[in-house]
Amino acid sequence: MLLKFRLRSEQELCGRMKQKKFPPAVIDSTMRFLKEKKFIDDSLFSRAWLDSRLKRSIGIRRIKNELRQKGIKPALIEGSVEAVREGYNEDEVVRSLISRKLRSLKGLDIRKTKQRLYAFLFRRGFSSDAIADNLNQILKDES
Repeated sequence: MLLKFRLRSEQELCGRMKQKKFPPAVIDSTMRFLKEKKFIDDSLFSRAWLDSRLKRSIGIRRIKNELRQKGIKPALIEGSVEAVREGYNEDEVVRSLISRKLRSLKGLDIRKTKQRLYAFLFRRGFSSDAIADNLNQILKDES
């Protein structure tokens, strides 16, 4: 049932089975079976997770952290990130989010606007360099 709605990492599935109090022998045999049949594949999961989160304008830093929490090995995470980084433009995504968010922050002091935008983008997982560069550029153009 867990694999019906979305892909799961090996650690997620194993944790859920432990939570449901399955015996360790059953968990091991089930995990082995699922790996053999390619129902769980951490590299496929990490690429799919990365793609779905990037479509929702989430930054790579946050996505990497989410994948680590889901038990994906650092080498797999880096491989997945490198595979998508070529077609991904962080500056473009940051500019788009700043423009959208600026509409709701009209009328606020420029310093407060800058703080809120920076915090918003940082929580979404964008690099501080990309945030600062694009924020300064857009706010300079706005004035």
